[in-house]
Amino acid sequence: MNQETKKAGWWSALWRPSVRYSVFSLLFIGFVIGVMFWGGFNTAMEATNQESFCISCHEMEENVYKEYKNTIHYSNRTGVRATCPDCHVPKEWTHKMIRKIKASNELWHKALGSISTPEKFEAKRLELAQNVWRTMKETDSRECRNCHSFDSMDYTKQARRAIQQHTEGFDAGQTCIDCHKGIAHSLPDMHDVDPSAVIGG
Repeated sequence: MNQETKKAGWWSALWRPSVRYSVFSLLFIGFVIGVMFWGGFNTAMEATNQESFCISCHEMEENVYKEYKNTIHYSNRTGVRATCPDCHVPKEWTHKMIRKIKASNELWHKALGSISTPEKFEAKRLELAQNVWRTMKETDSRECRNCHSFDSMDYTKQARRAIQQHTEGFDAGQTCIDCHKGIAHSLPDMHDVDPSAVIGG
């Protein structure tokens, strides 16, 4: 039996009904395996969407997490806390998958030690911030809007300056990140940066 015949035999065997098992049994086994795979996949996804996972590396815990703990997103009068995934991971499945794939680049830089010390982190802070600002600008601050909906804003409860800036910003087609940079993390040093080159205005 030559190689071509062997290949054809294996291929046709894959499509023939099983002699030992009924079609129903095979479908049931396939269904159970599919449910187990999907359950395991979603469990892993949810595990990586926890703040504890985000700060499990010292780069995040020692830098941005410490800054975030001093902001209104961490502690406020209403007790509503926005965690790392709330701001940095989309809720919709498709967008979430895209973000997870992009996050593999962060694992690569973890292995390289690109921001392994506070000095390295500070040297990269502007670039890292620009990446986040760019994404928020492109998505119209989608993750901000999970909590902060324009339609739900009661302008009568805002300060005069906030009312004016929100109204003007909405009319001009601006998005949250255009004005609210540094709301959860320290701003990078931009003294020597051309303002027109800053993502998000």
